[in-house]
Amino acid sequence: MQVLLSTLDRLQSAKDGYYVVVGGITPTPLGEGKSTTTVGLCQALGAYLGKKVVTCIRQPSQGPTFGIKGGAAGGGYSQVIPMDEFNLHMTGDIHAITAANNLLAAAIDARMFHEATQSDKALLNRLCPADKDKKRTFAKVMFKRLKKLGIDKTNPDELTPEEVKKFVRLDLDPALITWKRVLDVNDRFLRKITVGQGPDEKGMTRETGFDIAVGSEIMAVLALTTSMADMRERLGNMVVGTSRGGDPVTADDLGIGGALTVLMKDAIHPTLMQTLEGTPVLVHAGPFANIAHGNSSVVADQIALKLVGPEGFVVTEAGFGSDIGVEKFFNIKCRYSGLTPQCAVIVATVRALKMHGGGPAVVAGKPLDHIYKNENVELVRQGCCNLVKHIENTKSYGVNVVVAVNAFSTDTEDELQAVREAAIAAGASDAVICTHFAHGGAGAVELGKAVQKACEQHSGEFKFLYPLDISIKEKIEAIAKSYGAAGVEYSPEAEKQIETYTRQGFTNLPICVAKTQYSFSDNAAAKGVPTGFTLPIRDVRASVGAGFIYPLIGTMSTMPGLPTRPCFFDIDMDLETGMVLGLS
Repeated sequence: MQVLLSTLDRLQSAKDGYYVVVGGITPTPLGEGKSTTTVGLCQALGAYLGKKVVTCIRQPSQGPTFGIKGGAAGGGYSQVIPMDEFNLHMTGDIHAITAANNLLAAAIDARMFHEATQSDKALLNRLCPADKDKKRTFAKVMFKRLKKLGIDKTNPDELTPEEVKKFVRLDLDPALITWKRVLDVNDRFLRKITVGQGPDEKGMTRETGFDIAVGSEIMAVLALTTSMADMRERLGNMVVGTSRGGDPVTADDLGIGGALTVLMKDAIHPTLMQTLEGTPVLVHAGPFANIAHGNSSVVADQIALKLVGPEGFVVTEAGFGSDIGVEKFFNIKCRYSGLTPQCAVIVATVRALKMHGGGPAVVAGKPLDHIYKNENVELVRQGCCNLVKHIENTKSYGVNVVVAVNAFSTDTEDELQAVREAAIAAGASDAVICTHFAHGGAGAVELGKAVQKACEQHSGEFKFLYPLDISIKEKIEAIAKSYGAAGVEYSPEAEKQIETYTRQGFTNLPICVAKTQYSFSDNAAAKGVPTGFTLPIRDVRASVGAGFIYPLIGTMSTMPGLPTRPCFFDIDMDLETGMVLGLS
């Protein structure tokens, strides 16, 4: 069922509970159990420690569900249920985003086609058709464009020829269109395509491509919006490209912001689910953390904080390592929500730390090397440098840090204690060995107690990594420095885009870096804590409606591909029971 936004109106006078974000160390391709830990912690707080608690997590994309990583419901005895519904279509929010995104893409190409094949007068006649009394009117959405153009008229027939030209011609530069079509499937062959090859398009071909649906700016808008009115404004303000005159062209310039809002009107409400042990879960929005800001919605967190009250807990998950999801949680999500957390949980595993200590590559679909199944305390200690860096970065925001060591059956007591010792020495409030995968909430009770203590003892002042009133480059470089980079290198295309966005007045937006989740650097093979590297900025995009600037690092792709052996090999239906098999 969905929880309506009107819940916030009913609870507006209620005090907020404690706010906890769960991040992780730099993961292996197999994942380190961050979703499982988030669920296990909430089960411990609610079912065993008697606290009011709500879990706030993202809706999974079908890309990883059928690709490499699988679903995101958690695992073992720490899961969101029903798991198959959670991992598949849910309430259709991602499908609504796909429809809205692609409607806007179709509107862009159609508008360019019509502008290229019609006179100014013909365009005006079709954009503002006369009624049966031969009177013309502007559609409501058109007045925003008229105001932008400095035209203070309400009757289309009163426009001068010069004003008609300015009004009817967006004059989009095909080479400067940044809006792409999307699909919620990993499909590498859609990364670069050519549209307009049909005979009726009169040779108006254009090179473009697809992004994955959860990387759409509309997904980011959904996750960062605070009300229906705010969502309408953000959707209308999305910049889809630049005109030949150098001006930003928005969704409302195309007249489509209202229609996009209608497509998204049901998706704005969070979905209520539960864990295996009956604690409530709000599932809402699903932006990737490596190519978007990687956090569930602001409205879900706001509703949850009011519901749990002053002594309760809201636990929300940020995608991938804390250098990606948690950094964006603090610098983007918290800026727009006005909410500040008391505690951050960093999930670590012996397996990942061995990899960071110099162990063999961990590859999805291939058996783990024996080194990951046998004790090697020294390798774990060497890899703890990665954990230490994540702790230091997270503490710099003024929150208390608790490390959750997600224990596997192959881990030894000495290896687990080595992780705990390194975490405490690095300044973590506590480090707790957890067995919630095998034992549910009972396996995370000590973690729950540590989180409660960290929240109650929090006294630091929350700090952002950078202010908004510095340049785009200065903000990018502040983030790069937090990764350990010695400098930043901008491609000619990135330089040009930064210059354009600066001229267009978008310098006051936060930064959402798109980079690999497998390293602090742009090189996924650089494990541990790489230093002295130069961060290469390949391209820069502006998600103005969502509210951030979006640099792409190195070879980072916004449309993933399928591996040799995707997860879909194991997924099927039990035709006798109707149960879904192999979905995890």
